[in-house]
Amino acid sequence: MRPDMVVARTMDEVLAGLPAELAPVQRVATDNDGGVPASITGVTIDSRDVRAGDLYIALPGTGRHGADFAAQAVAAGAAAVLTDDPGVVVALSALGDSSVPLYRATPVRDYVGPLAAVVFDSQPPGSRPVLYGVTGTNGKTTTTYFLTALESALGRSTGLIGTIEIRAGETVIPSILTTPESPQVHGILALMRERGIEAAAMEVSSHSIEYRRVDGVRFDVAGFTNLTQDHLDLHGSMEEYFAAKAALFRPHRTQRAVVLVDDSWGRRIADEAGVTTLTVSVTGTSQADWSVSQVQRTGLGHTFTLTGPQGEQLRLHCGLPGTFNVANAALAAVMVLATGVEVDALQRAADAHDPFTTQVPGRMQLVGERPAAIVDFAHNPDALALTLDSVRVPDAGSRVIVIFGATGQRDVSKRPIMGATAARRADVVIVTDDDPHDEDAAGIRSDVLKGARAARDSENLACEIIEISPRAQAIDRAVALAREGDVVLVAGRGHEVWQEVKGVNLPLDDRVELRAALTRHGFSAPSGNRIES
Repeated sequence: MRPDMVVARTMDEVLAGLPAELAPVQRVATDNDGGVPASITGVTIDSRDVRAGDLYIALPGTGRHGADFAAQAVAAGAAAVLTDDPGVVVALSALGDSSVPLYRATPVRDYVGPLAAVVFDSQPPGSRPVLYGVTGTNGKTTTTYFLTALESALGRSTGLIGTIEIRAGETVIPSILTTPESPQVHGILALMRERGIEAAAMEVSSHSIEYRRVDGVRFDVAGFTNLTQDHLDLHGSMEEYFAAKAALFRPHRTQRAVVLVDDSWGRRIADEAGVTTLTVSVTGTSQADWSVSQVQRTGLGHTFTLTGPQGEQLRLHCGLPGTFNVANAALAAVMVLATGVEVDALQRAADAHDPFTTQVPGRMQLVGERPAAIVDFAHNPDALALTLDSVRVPDAGSRVIVIFGATGQRDVSKRPIMGATAARRADVVIVTDDDPHDEDAAGIRSDVLKGARAARDSENLACEIIEISPRAQAIDRAVALAREGDVVLVAGRGHEVWQEVKGVNLPLDDRVELRAALTRHGFSAPSGNRIES
């Protein structure tokens, strides 16, 4: 995830390129320091990823300090080491008689992104891709896929950094984090620039902002989808969660913003953004620069009209189910318009290529048609509610059967809420395991079941509630219960192909299990129009 060619710079030249607001980095004198400036061609914070010529930045960790691994980094070819005051003490001992120069900065995390930007020359004026950043609780992945599909329809080469994959033109790299660490981000952006990529979209999670993974990156347009309860294990409160998202909409991080304002959080983002902002409303409950109207169901998707501040109109089609995907499509369209693309050009591209029916693995992914068998990533209460509402067929004989669980070692408070959400919106609720991690899976299921049963009993709901583990067996039971006119929704894991249980990754792909169950129970093969994994 680096460019093929990097111009070697002395450490002095690298440090000269840092933003003025950062305090100067100090060189630490050692007995073997010959005073020769190091020649730097890369940056890493992981000693296992060091290449010859790298600046190894040793950060404090939860268990050990990165300086503990300074000797390994130097043995692998690190040309210089940068760390904080405690790290200097450790590094001096670890490096022994090494002549590799040692530098100090505090807090050292502040320097990672800016240094990576300088070394990889990731965002030089005039020759880098148009860069989009998308944040929000739900819809980030789909919106970035819509952005790259629309830019491709406009004839531009595209790149993508997100939950599912990292892509630079035809080069695809599996993704581990929603947003990689900042040295990787800058390396990828430099690789895209080197390969002539003209437009790129990046998912920007609250974790990436909190952990400084997008430091040194400045987006052309940042987009906001929504904010609902999630990740409170990290942020502690919705207000702190909001603050992490809002930090993206500052002048040092983006030039412009496009914000969906159909919830109060979006309206606050728009009001408090420190940059030029366009607003978008799908529901019509908020005043906005761009508004959606004339939403009509067409097959699984919708057509809709997007009207701008001067009365300009686009008639667009989104082939993915759910009005929330209409919102994602509208956001993507206005983000592209915000870069200066003309309305007529966007309409022609949309008409010719149908970019908002692009394949998004594990996001409202149709695996079978009778019964409708769908896999989606919905893993928090709001996403689950929207997804269940969107798959409900207006047919009195059709039932919705949902299979889902909750992730271990994450926000515990959302588990009973998800159970209640499913009980209110589905006819059959099958509670199973998601990724338990190091938690007891039965205890997680119990939390979800309490919410489901409490809602059913207190509100006199008619849903059937079943507990089944393991997950593959739960999927099979759902298909066994289904009739041809029903909808089977497997929610929570989307594109993921591993289930982590007690530190062990077990192979599990909901799409594979759902296809196998459909075949096993005698349902017809999925149509040729299904989205492949």
